[in-house]
Amino acid sequence: MDEKDINNTEIEKKDTESKNDPYEKICYVCRRTESKAGPMIDMPGNMCLCHDCMQKAFDMVIKGGIDFSKIQNMPYMNLNLNDFKDLNIPQTPIPEKQRIRKKTAESRPSFDIRDVPPPHKIKASLDQYVIGQEQAKKVVSVAVYNHYKRVFDQENRKDGSDDVVIEKSNILMIGPTGSGKTYLVKTLARILDVPLAIADATSLTEAGYIGDDIESVISKLLAAAGNDVEKAEHGIVFIDEIDKIAKKKDTNTRDVSGESVQQELLKLLEGSLVEVPVGTNQKNALSPMATVNTDQILFICGGAFPDLERIIRERLNKSASIGYRAELRDRYDEDADILQHVSNSDLRTFGMIPEFLGRLPIVVTLKKLTEPMLVKILKEPKNAIVKQYVKLLALDEVKLVFEDDALEWIAAEALKRETGARALRAILEEIMLDIMYEVPKDPGIGTVVITRSYLEKSGGPRIEMRG
Repeated sequence: MDEKDINNTEIEKKDTESKNDPYEKICYVCRRTESKAGPMIDMPGNMCLCHDCMQKAFDMVIKGGIDFSKIQNMPYMNLNLNDFKDLNIPQTPIPEKQRIRKKTAESRPSFDIRDVPPPHKIKASLDQYVIGQEQAKKVVSVAVYNHYKRVFDQENRKDGSDDVVIEKSNILMIGPTGSGKTYLVKTLARILDVPLAIADATSLTEAGYIGDDIESVISKLLAAAGNDVEKAEHGIVFIDEIDKIAKKKDTNTRDVSGESVQQELLKLLEGSLVEVPVGTNQKNALSPMATVNTDQILFICGGAFPDLERIIRERLNKSASIGYRAELRDRYDEDADILQHVSNSDLRTFGMIPEFLGRLPIVVTLKKLTEPMLVKILKEPKNAIVKQYVKLLALDEVKLVFEDDALEWIAAEALKRETGARALRAILEEIMLDIMYEVPKDPGIGTVVITRSYLEKSGGPRIEMRG
């Protein structure tokens, strides 16, 4: 076999490897992917250059005679590639978190609505993990099912003969801290088996200012989908602390982390093509870019909206007057579920702009947790906190039991801290510290019973030895 045949064999081998590689090639200079820039030219050191960058390099050499060895991003450009034939050049692979999967028709089947459970099954699955919030779970189940029916309709629309186009409906969740907003969305994404990205609105700022750009929200979703753009476009984005970007009142400075962020989010919520960096939250010359269509991404925004209850009460009390059928002025003062009366005008008074609220047509309110609900949260869900501690001690072959009076004491203590269900874990960590420290010392301990007297510091836990 002559040298020409050997070279042809090597080229065919590289072509086969390139076709079998599930990831796209990325230009070393412009950082565009193969699907955007076209076929790549393989360079020594496991680098690739697109034809545009290669042509620009040759044009600059012919016109100006620039020494490309002085340019950081253009190695080897002033050298003869044949000189590298017998040299062992170290490989510079692209980091795994920045690799983008190829889009192929065979790699992913079309979206099938049969993969999405109906609303009653979604709610039944949520019931196993989330206690209470019946209306919220019902609204979210229907909204999510309708969203993915819309995705199915769009992907199977063969022509423009159907005049009915289903519009997108995003969700706004309002509820006190610790009422289960984030946990509800996490459970929902796990049930549907779709990628989920959770972003914090407090870190977002207008483009050009210190902080995360709006596109960083989509970058997190792309990372959660394993850099698979098609999978990411069927995912869910949860933007927490959305109330923190309310329009600032009585300020003369530019509101780069408030109203401006709401305006920047409009294009994402409505649906648009967004260029996002892969593997990082910041755009720079060394980050490959991917184009993501947000039209089929479900956005859920959540926030505690402190002081919103006062705004609602003030609006409702305006209708109070004197007469037999008039409402009493103090009717809503003790209403624990005052948030269920929220309206768009209340949210606008709080500081949310009308354009932003218009893109979140489904409003879900979560109730403040009561003591009986907290007791159920402690012991009933599949991954209840008490069950987690029972399992921890079971690994030491010790049985852990909580008396009902003890659970009621923990729930009452959690209500005093006013942080919702988050307080339960903090209280249990304090309670279980000494037990988790002392129990492994004595292999004879068989059962530990947590009593109310132990929690009230008037006694100790009941210990039962083995045998």
